[in-house]
Amino acid sequence: MNKLKNLLNKKNKSKIVCLTAYSKNIASILDNHCDIILVGDSLGSVLYNFKSTRDVTLDMMIEHSKSVKMGIKKSLMVVDMPHNTYRNSVEALKNAKKIISQTKCDAVKLEGGNKIINIVKHLVKNKIQVQGHLGVLPQSEKGKFRFKGKKLAERIKILKDAKLLEKAGVFSIVLECVETSLAKKITNELNIPTIGIGASSYCDGQVLVTDDLIGFNPINVRFVKKYANISKHINSAIIKFKNDVKKRKFPKKKHSY
Repeated sequence: MNKLKNLLNKKNKSKIVCLTAYSKNIASILDNHCDIILVGDSLGSVLYNFKSTRDVTLDMMIEHSKSVKMGIKKSLMVVDMPHNTYRNSVEALKNAKKIISQTKCDAVKLEGGNKIINIVKHLVKNKIQVQGHLGVLPQSEKGKFRFKGKKLAERIKILKDAKLLEKAGVFSIVLECVETSLAKKITNELNIPTIGIGASSYCDGQVLVTDDLIGFNPINVRFVKKYANISKHINSAIIKFKNDVKKRKFPKKKHSY
């Protein structure tokens, strides 16, 4: 797979760009600029106002992924496997195959380390490309999220999990809200790329939720930089439309049949 090979070759050479998409229109824009487009289960909070990603279903992920795929020509497409879809190896393989066959994505992403290592091995053995995810794990976190890697035992576990995932065959690992020096150590000690979100510039690449960086999602967290305020532009366009309708300036003859 050339896309995957090209991605792996970026390790220590060129930063990897990854963003989320949940529809064709956004994906078609991102495809011009991204190495990876992730259909994240973050769509639960971004689109459906769920309090956690645990309420996202397999069918939701598949339907949004089908749309995203229509907008992708060159980027590697990764789809999150939602909560309770990979509780054991049999379930994981069945659902991963369903995702890939119905969406034509390139890979799936699973959260966790040693706890899911045999599941990851089983998927890889069956020729499923897997991306790992360590640090903050939204599918299993309870209470307020906090960054990972402050305590020594936590640091040792995350580093060990990263090495186990690499050995199991994942092609890259997302590090979410991992303390800077730990993210640097993991990145330096792995041969596969790390993709950071709130995990410092030492990672091989970065991922953000697109709606967050364009200012479409009213969120204030430390790791998000807002590059635009798209809500402001949408509001301005709607006001102009509303005024044109009320003043009978729209539709004009050229807009009518």
